Amino acid sequence: MSLPRSINTMENPVFYAELGELIATSGHAAFAAHLWQLVDQWVPIHGAELNEWTLDEQHGRVLNIQRLGRAGQRNELSPAHTLPPLNEHPLLRDMLDMQDPLLIQIRARADRSHQCSLVSRQGDRRYVISLYRPPAQRGFSLAELSFLKCLSDTLLPLMERHAQLLRQAAPPEREPAHTLLEHSQLQREFDKRLSLSDITLSAREQQVCLGLLTGGTVPQMAEQLSVKNSSVETYLKRAAAKLGVSGRHGLAKWMIGA
Repeated sequence: MSLPRSINTMENPVFYAELGELIATSGHAAFAAHLWQLVDQWVPIHGAELNEWTLDEQHGRVLNIQRLGRAGQRNELSPAHTLPPLNEHPLLRDMLDMQDPLLIQIRARADRSHQCSLVSRQGDRRYVISLYRPPAQRGFSLAELSFLKCLSDTLLPLMERHAQLLRQAAPPEREPAHTLLEHSQLQREFDKRLSLSDITLSAREQQVCLGLLTGGTVPQMAEQLSVKNSSVETYLKRAAAKLGVSGRHGLAKWMIGA
């Protein structure tokens, strides 16, 4: 698979509609499914697992692996991601001494699927997004790995936030939220970020920012707000200046605190 427009993908309205849904379900059972769906649109995968590792760095061993979500076509995957003994796990060596975020590829064997893991570090914890393909299919191409590495700048901070919310609230699992509920949750999260940043936006500026986060285009937002395209662009410029961001990607990274 070739991804010649991988950078431009992150300005695609569909990408941001799905990212908005992912942000809205942080801390809930639907998060893993939305992450899988977002990635699968651009890099086909058959499953995704989210795990939080706790390491004993001094002795080079794993203390615990906490699953934070799983989604995908599980029946098409091999028993590949049945965990081996913790301290023999193929990811451990790379994760012990890491400082910056990693992308680790594990190629398929007879008993293991193709796996690409995105990993970040916070103290003795590692946050791991593992993406899978069945052994019978081809592995991840260089273009796909490059795109996933770029995408990890957005996904890993959001994964860390998801883990933090789960620790704080420990909510029971529920079915994926409906679109209206997700939009309401996104509004609450947006308001919370504004409050934490001590930034005030006008009602129109907030509306166009939320429109961008849910994949809206300037003409669509102009029609919804009954204003001219130029007015929407003015609202976006004012909001971007107050937030210190540029474009959808910058707004999304601000939203997740990256």
